[in-house]
Amino acid sequence: MTTASSPTRSPGGSRRLLLAVDAPSLLHRNHHARAETGLRDRSGRPAWALHGMLRQILEAIDRFAPDAVLFGLDDRQHSVRSARYPAYKAGRAEKDADLVDQLERAGALLDALGLATLTPPGLEADDVNASAATWAGRHGWDCVIITSDRDSFAHISEHTRVLRLINGGINGSPLLDPARLRTMYGVAAEHYLEYAALRGDASDNLPGVAGIGEKSAALLLEAAGPMAAVWADLEHAGGLHVAAAVDSYSLELGGRRIGTGLVRRLAADGAREMFEFNVEIMAGRDDLDLGFDPERPGSAGMLPLDPPTVSRVVAHLDVESTRQLALRVLTEPPASQAR
Repeated sequence: MTTASSPTRSPGGSRRLLLAVDAPSLLHRNHHARAETGLRDRSGRPAWALHGMLRQILEAIDRFAPDAVLFGLDDRQHSVRSARYPAYKAGRAEKDADLVDQLERAGALLDALGLATLTPPGLEADDVNASAATWAGRHGWDCVIITSDRDSFAHISEHTRVLRLINGGINGSPLLDPARLRTMYGVAAEHYLEYAALRGDASDNLPGVAGIGEKSAALLLEAAGPMAAVWADLEHAGGLHVAAAVDSYSLELGGRRIGTGLVRRLAADGAREMFEFNVEIMAGRDDLDLGFDPERPGSAGMLPLDPPTVSRVVAHLDVESTRQLALRVLTEPPASQAR
């Protein structure tokens, strides 16, 4: 188990670390996990999801010792994806009023602490994650994305990992790097978006290419990808080379010949359009202005934070152990500053 004295930083250890947090994802999980506690803040408003999210992020900061923390929030008033595709996320249950209340207060709580938040107009926390990974790569930082969704897997790279939050909490959740992602899904990180677009995403109400599931999508990309090459072969050679490559790879793995059938499904009317539409909807915006300046002392999101401010803001949640944990992990210099 990782402790504050042995943080889980990147293998090189010399790069600064940005922790990017999918705040709505964590709030949803904590609402459903902690609603029975009935926790309320000192104003009497529901606070179990807010407290659960903050507690998990404090544990993550304790584990990873980041230099900066950025929270992505969803624009709850407008969605460019829903405008493009009205059925986007259709079928999801209506949110509980207490959850909505805490979703709307999350930004104010985090801003008051001095942590950085970003609510991109018309966009989602997933877009903030994408931009955070891109920003980190351009500035020579590492990045850890914390989310319970799979969308951020497309941003995994040598210097970006994803902690996919599951029932085990921060310390019991898988930390995915390119090797572990490939082991789990059979696909390289740089092909994950195309894999997801082929497969579709039921949680977002995005059907995949008809007849192509997770196994066949991974097999196709490993044997014949990227998809630009696959489509080119279908166009110029009728998929002959794709079918041969898939069959060869499948037989090598002890499977059967599926290349011809796979090519037939990819060549069906609407298949390429469905794939390209899914890529458009699923791809995160990676060019957002994150709004913080690491070289400016006191810039929002940069650690450490001001102790009196941390104490006052966290005390409002009325959980003393969390206030003490916040003072310990938010007001001490990160590991990179100790070198």
